[in-house]
Amino acid sequence: MTTTLEADNQQATDLKSLATDVVGRALKGGATAAECVVREGDEFSTVVRLGQVETLKESGSKAIGVRVFFGQRSASTYSSDFSAAGIARMLQSALQLAKITSEDPCAGIPEAAQLGSLSGGLNLYHEDVYSLPGTERIAYARRAEKAALDTDPRIKNSDGGSFDAATGRKVLANSHGFVGEYRRSYCSVAVVPIAQDGQGNMQRDYWYSVARSLAKLDSAEEVGKEAARRTLRRLGARKVKTAHVPVVLDPMVATSMLEHIFEGVNGDSVYRGASFLAGKLGQKIAGPNVTVIDDGTMVGGFGTSPFDGEGIPTRRTVVIENGVLKSYLLNTYTAKKLGLETTANASRGLAGTPGIGPGNYFLQPGTKTPKQIIGEIKDGLYVTEFLGHGANLVTGDYSRGASGLWIVNGELAYPVEEITVAGNLKDIFCNISEIGTDLEFRGSVASPTIRIDGLTVGGE
Repeated sequence: MTTTLEADNQQATDLKSLATDVVGRALKGGATAAECVVREGDEFSTVVRLGQVETLKESGSKAIGVRVFFGQRSASTYSSDFSAAGIARMLQSALQLAKITSEDPCAGIPEAAQLGSLSGGLNLYHEDVYSLPGTERIAYARRAEKAALDTDPRIKNSDGGSFDAATGRKVLANSHGFVGEYRRSYCSVAVVPIAQDGQGNMQRDYWYSVARSLAKLDSAEEVGKEAARRTLRRLGARKVKTAHVPVVLDPMVATSMLEHIFEGVNGDSVYRGASFLAGKLGQKIAGPNVTVIDDGTMVGGFGTSPFDGEGIPTRRTVVIENGVLKSYLLNTYTAKKLGLETTANASRGLAGTPGIGPGNYFLQPGTKTPKQIIGEIKDGLYVTEFLGHGANLVTGDYSRGASGLWIVNGELAYPVEEITVAGNLKDIFCNISEIGTDLEFRGSVASPTIRIDGLTVGGE
């Protein structure tokens, strides 16, 4: 009798053989270099609204992609047809396209010496994400929603509770003899309650938990209660007068500031001159308390993998150290364009040239609790939600709609809405005056609470 582990190992071997075979056939077809990606995965997703199942989805997928080079010309194709004819068609198409594309002096796969994979258990895959039967997964979503609805009679409605689980495998092979493979899993529970006050005004908010393993997922009841708390505190929101006050960002919205830094240090925008951080390596671009790190090697991390999208072992890169820009985030192509070394941040789908993605990308926590940070502010804004996209990455100009809570004498006093927060990213990063202790990863990008001075809060 074949065990699950044996079947699993057999499947991995089959996918690796397939990837190396496609690379070999590309070289036989005249390509000077080639790489092949194979992905397979399955997912479960359910949304329950007011106790009733609204959507239920179970799916599995498998796809393959190949990128071939004729010198400095390249092309890529992909397919979900794993038949011999389907793979032959995909390969033939890539080989024909590559001959007619224009040359790019920076095109190519990494040097053989750069390739490799991190050894040791990175703790990215747990079978238990599928250990609950389907009925219990639905019950998890139902319990989260019920916990929110039962918290307070003002919670009258819901946009639903959800439970998701997924597992995936990725294999990468190239013509330098590299073959790498890893698996990942995750599960999540979320709920979006709607509260209503005596005047009929409605507010919604949400909360969620996500983990690589079911054992690490917060209970449905905890998630429901926190979603309810966050929703209720928005009731009675009012407008405020325009003011220059300290602004404190809740960790959920503080990550958006980090994402702006990521866009600014992304090698693609840098070499195109479309970033306000182009040409700023070694210069002070943020306050001395700001250290930003990208680390693709953290055990169990949401942005962890043993190698990047090109087969280079992932690493830890200090992006900003004590306010000084130390590194851009690069793949092989952008590194060549800028005359630098890759930081192993290549990310890729099945076709096309690799892009750039974060590992576990975070702002190093400070020494004060969120309560202490808020406690030092006489008059200010605590932002819990940003609306729209109002950042110009070329000039750094920043303006976004926001809602949150007004701070009066060190306390969160009342909810506010229909306001804007405006400034320039170049100033914003230099004016981060406090960083909280509350760093928690709910994805590959994470930030603690931060306080920013010198912003304009636009209201009435």
